[in-house]
Order: sequence, then C-alpha cells, then structure tokens
Amino acid sequence: MRTVRPGAAQLVSMAEELADLLTDTVDGGASVGFLAPLDRAEAVAWWARRSTAVAAGHLLVWVAHEESGRVLGTVSLALPDKPNSTHRAELVKLMVRRTARGRGLGRALLAVAEGEAAARGITLLHLDTETGSPAERLYRSSGWTAIGAIPDYAADPAGVLRPTTIYYKRLPAAAASATG
Repeated sequence: MRTVRPGAAQLVSMAEELADLLTDTVDGGASVGFLAPLDRAEAVAWWARRSTAVAAGHLLVWVAHEESGRVLGTVSLALPDKPNSTHRAELVKLMVRRTARGRGLGRALLAVAEGEAAARGITLLHLDTETGSPAERLYRSSGWTAIGAIPDYAADPAGVLRPTTIYYKRLPAAAASATG
C-alpha cells in the first residue's frame, strides 16, 4: 500500500476513484455526510469541489492505494483560516473501502494525518463521528478523548437522525529550535 497527498489538480484527476470509495462508504452505512443511495455523479462532483480548499491550503487530503492503483482509503485535515486557531485542525472524512477494513488501514491513515499535523506545529485535533459507530473504537484506541455527544446531530445514510460524539487529541508541541 502507498499513501499520497494529492495537490488540487491531482485530486480532480482522482475524483472518479475517490467517488467509488465514497459511494462504497455510504453504501456500507457510514455517516460521512451523505444519504443513500449516493448518486455517483454527485460523489465525483463533491470530490472535485474539494480541490478549491486544497489549492487554498485549507484542506490536506491523503489517499491510500493498493499496489494495483485502486483507492482503498482516505483521510483529510481541515485547517482553520483564522489567526487565533492555527494551533488546531479538524480530522475529516476518514474512509476505508469495506473490502480493506480490518487490516489497519484506518489506523495508518490516522497516523499519517496526526504526523503531518504535528510536523506543522498543530497541537490540537478534533473530530466528530456517529455515536456507536465502529469508528469510535479506532479513535478511542488511538488516544482520542470523547468529550460528549450531541443528539440528533446528523442523518445516517438511511436518513435517520443519529447522535454524534465529539473527540479531541492533543499532539506534542514541535520541539523548540536549538537556535531559538
């Protein structure tokens, strides 16, 4: 498996493959912001629109591929655009193809995003995920702290309102420069 961080143009060129991942994720019942059945054209357009945020430097996206080139998973960091919040970022859209689950890919993608955040001097990450979802086990076992749930936060792919749990994770501050 290899993981790449595409630029804006590369993300647009990968939109078809990423749409397959997104539709697979939604079809599998994951609450990632879409209702089922997710129209493939809508999924392609959604990914293509992400390129604007990537180009502006507000979104970092990583894509994991198997050796054949098939997209297996993705994760993103949404970076704030306000001066008082440059120390934090939101982890968004961690997705793993159903056939690739249970092999540590979600954990590997999470580690890549956390590592890049730390390298950028980000000391606080946050996310939300559907309460009771399999993703909660991953976040808890990876050192994330749950701070509470919001009832009826978002509809799951079937359209049923579900609660979401908010998580955060503190990252170590970047080491001070020896010259500073």
